[in-house]
Amino acid sequence: MSQIVETIKKLRELTGLGVIDCKKALQEAENNIDRALEILKEKGIKIAEKKEGKTTGEGLVGSYIHSNGKIGVLVEVTCESDFVARTEDFKELVKNICLQIAAASPAYIRKEEIPDDVIEEKKKIYKDIEEFYREKVLFCQNFVKDDSLTIEQYVKSKIAKLGENIKITRFTRYQIGE
Repeated sequence: MSQIVETIKKLRELTGLGVIDCKKALQEAENNIDRALEILKEKGIKIAEKKEGKTTGEGLVGSYIHSNGKIGVLVEVTCESDFVARTEDFKELVKNICLQIAAASPAYIRKEEIPDDVIEEKKKIYKDIEEFYREKVLFCQNFVKDDSLTIEQYVKSKIAKLGENIKITRFTRYQIGE
């Protein structure tokens, strides 16, 4: 197999995107795989931004109980169609979001959900409010399975791959003693 075909195959494995998208990105990047990954990431963000306003009336409720039985998570993740909700990629996303919530214990999904009085209170405690966001806002947290991505970037990559708007609608995390 030629080097270009191997590189396209590797890009597909890393991104889950189609052959044509990977080939175009590789050509634009002059066969530099790192640059091609950046191009595909930027393209994915643009696709996700276009999808943001679309209605998400389908999806899944995911659950996770930690092996010690002391932490449990329920999460609702929605998408545009039942077809996408039944795909392995979507199911994997829901499972990974459950694991993230169990491991990192966020309090909010997005910064915009935090009441102003809470932000003012946290500014007195944290020298840098961004630190609070990274600790307690799901979309600002580093993904536990790949800390080079935030959860927001991870979700946007899935939106780009699946071609539908995806929203984490709500979650509940239970922990014994809390």
